[in-house]
Amino acid sequence: MEIARAAGTEAGQRRLNGPQTMGRDYRGLSRPQHGVRSDEDVTVSMRDGVTLLADVHRPDAEGRFPALIAASCYPRQIQNSGAPMGFVEAGATDFWVPRGYVHVIANLRGTGGSGGTFTFLDATERGDLHDLVEWAAAQPWCDGRVGMIGISYFAMAQLAAAAARPPHLRAIFPLAATADAYEATYHHGLRSETFVANWIAGVGGLADKGDRLFRSRAAELGARLLKSERVHARLEHFNGEAALSTLGAVMRMRYAPEWDELWSEVVADHPLRDAFWDERDLLPLLEGLEVPVYLGCDWDNVPLHLPATFALWKTLSATAPTRMGMLGSGGLTWPWESLHVEALAWFDHWLKGADTGIMEGPPIRYVLPGADDEVRTAETWPPPGAVQVELALRADGLLAAAEGEPGARDYRFLPETVRRPKGAPAPALPASLTWESETLTADVDLVGELELRLDAATTVPDAAWIATLQDVAPDGAVTDVTAGWLRASLRAVDEAASRPGAPLLRCRTPRAVPPGEVVSYRIPLVPNARRFAAGHRIRLVLASADDGGLPTVMSFRHAVVGDAARHSVRSSSRLLLPLLAGADQFGG
Repeated sequence: MEIARAAGTEAGQRRLNGPQTMGRDYRGLSRPQHGVRSDEDVTVSMRDGVTLLADVHRPDAEGRFPALIAASCYPRQIQNSGAPMGFVEAGATDFWVPRGYVHVIANLRGTGGSGGTFTFLDATERGDLHDLVEWAAAQPWCDGRVGMIGISYFAMAQLAAAAARPPHLRAIFPLAATADAYEATYHHGLRSETFVANWIAGVGGLADKGDRLFRSRAAELGARLLKSERVHARLEHFNGEAALSTLGAVMRMRYAPEWDELWSEVVADHPLRDAFWDERDLLPLLEGLEVPVYLGCDWDNVPLHLPATFALWKTLSATAPTRMGMLGSGGLTWPWESLHVEALAWFDHWLKGADTGIMEGPPIRYVLPGADDEVRTAETWPPPGAVQVELALRADGLLAAAEGEPGARDYRFLPETVRRPKGAPAPALPASLTWESETLTADVDLVGELELRLDAATTVPDAAWIATLQDVAPDGAVTDVTAGWLRASLRAVDEAASRPGAPLLRCRTPRAVPPGEVVSYRIPLVPNARRFAAGHRIRLVLASADDGGLPTVMSFRHAVVGDAARHSVRSSSRLLLPLLAGADQFGG
């Protein structure tokens, strides 16, 4: 590779897609000065004798360099293909290696030709990641300093490695990570059907595809086309929803029978928190970690990685040098190339001892969607100074501070298995309920943790509550901001560990809902940030499904819970919003 074509942000370099910093000006960053030497299909032995495969991309110069490991269940051979897929998330080798890093892209056991069986973030996988870090540190091309990189599953692997405490792991950069596998799979008891079943099938379908497919002449030509300036620029806004659509195509590949055991365990055998999920919950294992961690996500990633970002901040910032960068809409794209300059400042500081400025200023930096591209800062999460406003779900459909005349509104849930008779009139009750604020007279800035306190009665012993917060523009255009979910039978709250705006729901034992009785629920909506501009309205939609035209964030739909039912929502219900500006419009 010619040095002049190293990826980056300067003239003559291959342009990286996505935002590259969180608004800081950095200094003393490593500059491209090396070509790339690649060793493919390198074997790495684990403690139990299983062999993993890795591609090692290193500077074409003598000497030892820091290593950045990107490990996942996704094919390592496609990570530099430029393909706009939700599997291409290891980062750009042509950015890192020219700047003096070894980029190790490894396949976890049972994937990409690595031996053994894929075990999905369990203790075996954590042991493998520990061994992988220590193997890299001992290689003649490594100076003993190891970091880890990559988003999504690559980010989860970073957390799993950190939980195993390998001595040579010096820093990680886990953007868009999930720490609690159960909450990524079951949103407070509601199975994330569109994603998880397809994801396991897709990973399994790719697991046994190897060099014959991924290193073919056709694949090489395709990568050149995808990385051409014209085509690559068109992928800049290829977001998570689009990535999910590619997953649907991949999952149609035939997969080996052993993958069906994992699919069945996740989708059918363990719908509740139990020992299977406890083994895959990294948060308790990360307590007391001292390895530097840079967290981050985009505000759009509501149904998958965004919730864990803040749980991780709470766990890690107490003991580890921690920074967090929250990106606006489209901040993460596929293939992942965003925030590479930010990550360079991070790794130059922690792996090379350079004074880059990454640790200066407030530790939290975030974009406020709906406002502008200016990066805001905070010392803590949630940001201090927010006023908690309570809005009533009024009986007349208004979302307002005053409840007005007490009452209730009803809707009817009819699953697809219930078919209305031919010629039946339109249903008398809607399939969802909507509450809207008055038109805002000034900007309203929401930043922090949200909660729906729902008082409702239902005719069945279990149901799904799906709440979606929306921004309604003057022309009627609707933007989904965030959402919250709850299986009614798993409503128990850990009151001791909760605070206003952030109820902790980790119920293990279902408790039937008394039909006909009003029950109070605390439903956390995923923390978020948004400017609702003057002239807009704030809308809350409540439903018991997210198909058939009902709101769904990023097209992540949930499995049906419960039978046909009538739900009645009382006006004593409240939506709690953390507002940094505009609270006075609601009496705050």
